[in-house]
Amino acid sequence: MTTTPNPPDSTDPHPAAGPTPPQYPQQPPAYPTGPTQPPAPPAYPAQYAPPAYPSPTPQTPPPAQHVAPPVPPQPQPAIPPKPTTPAPLHAHHISTDQRRVYLKAHQRHADATALGSLLIYLPHFLSSLVVVSLVSLLVLGDLAFLGIVGWLLTGLLIFHRPTESTLARRLLGLRHPTREEFSRLAPVWQEVTARAGVDAQNYELWIEENDTDLNAVAAAGHIVGVTTFALNRLPNGELAAVLAHELGHHVGGHAWASLLGYWYALPARLAYRVIRFLAVVTLRVAAVFSLLGFLVIAFFLGIVAFGTITTLYGLPLLILAAPYALAAVGRRAELRADQHAAALGFAPMLASVLHQMHGADQAAKQQAALAARAAGTRLPKESAMAKLLATHPDHHTRLHHLQPWLQPQPPR
Repeated sequence: MTTTPNPPDSTDPHPAAGPTPPQYPQQPPAYPTGPTQPPAPPAYPAQYAPPAYPSPTPQTPPPAQHVAPPVPPQPQPAIPPKPTTPAPLHAHHISTDQRRVYLKAHQRHADATALGSLLIYLPHFLSSLVVVSLVSLLVLGDLAFLGIVGWLLTGLLIFHRPTESTLARRLLGLRHPTREEFSRLAPVWQEVTARAGVDAQNYELWIEENDTDLNAVAAAGHIVGVTTFALNRLPNGELAAVLAHELGHHVGGHAWASLLGYWYALPARLAYRVIRFLAVVTLRVAAVFSLLGFLVIAFFLGIVAFGTITTLYGLPLLILAAPYALAAVGRRAELRADQHAAALGFAPMLASVLHQMHGADQAAKQQAALAARAAGTRLPKESAMAKLLATHPDHHTRLHHLQPWLQPQPPR
């Protein structure tokens, strides 16, 4: 195949001797613009056309409801609480805040009333010593001294804590305080002992289940008991006055002295009751047979009594007068305990307690008088002998001895 050369360009002044290159168009070919339309679907004959299905009616969505965003609760303006007036404290309310406590070197002593009580019990003690010696001789023979020494050592049991607990439960009818009772009683007791300079742990607090009487007790060496009436009805200042009074009995030695004297007098009292019972029975039996036999037995008993009195240097006669002397010492001990409470700053509270006790006594006497009048009888008047045997001073006497602490003190 031969290639036909292109004709020379007449405008070129120097035509090339060789073949000329091919000429390309100056403008690029035009390409179709825009998206290419898909080819139309082929037309089917009528018998072959697909069935026309009804087009589903577009469901118009319900108009969107505008839901307001949750509004955060607006802070309500604080309503200021109504000013409440605190309940006024009782006039005899005291503060029981803890503070430093200065303890005294000597926690307790024996004052004149305690020593007087022991002195009055001395005849009982000597008579009991005779009785214990005779019984020890009959039972132990040559070892009688063991019985005497053992009896003397039993007096130390009044300071033995387990023995005191048994005494509190069995003889005095006391119990340990509950948690609520102790939470009320302990701060008041701490305040009383702090003012007195006494270690509160040296004593045990007990409760007497009594909702009618305002009373308290100091017993043995470490027992301080108070009734539920006093614990639940009195303001803490008056309760402190009652406890300070009982602490005065312990500090002055009244409690242990009276209990110790009573314990060592017990053999003599038992022997006296046995002898009196035998004498009464013997006299009645002799009176049944004849008057002469009665006189003989009475004369014999008189000789024995006289010999006993002279042998013991008149101690049995002193025993007969001891109850009146002990009652007088007991009244003095109550006044000293009142003074102890007053010296600690509880005189007004103690006076209020005394007024309440006096009012309760008067109300009880009036009820008894009304009951006696309804029954058509009269109450017997209090005899002078009963007043001599009273262990507590009367209301007016106690208030009289509190007057130095109730009078307003001049400013310093």
